[in-house]
Amino acid sequence: MNQRLRELRKARGYTQTKMQLLTGIDQSDYSKIEQGTRYYTFEQCKRIAVALDSSMDYLAGLTDEPEPYPRKTEEQNLD
Repeated sequence: MNQRLRELRKARGYTQTKMQLLTGIDQSDYSKIEQGTRYYTFEQCKRIAVALDSSMDYLAGLTDEPEPYPRKTEEQNLD
């Protein structure tokens, strides 16, 4: 799981500092998540999946398909 985070982040050309800007997760905490010494919350996982344009299932190792599911638009979220 943690390897997937690192691989996706590097594939997108992002640094851990960029992930902090995209997710609001402190860079040192994000680093610990990638190293496997800290777990992320559901909300953090959601933010990471959106930032990396992937799915939470992929990050959790439940699928080998890194592509995200179709997402709701902002208008659909208001309904």
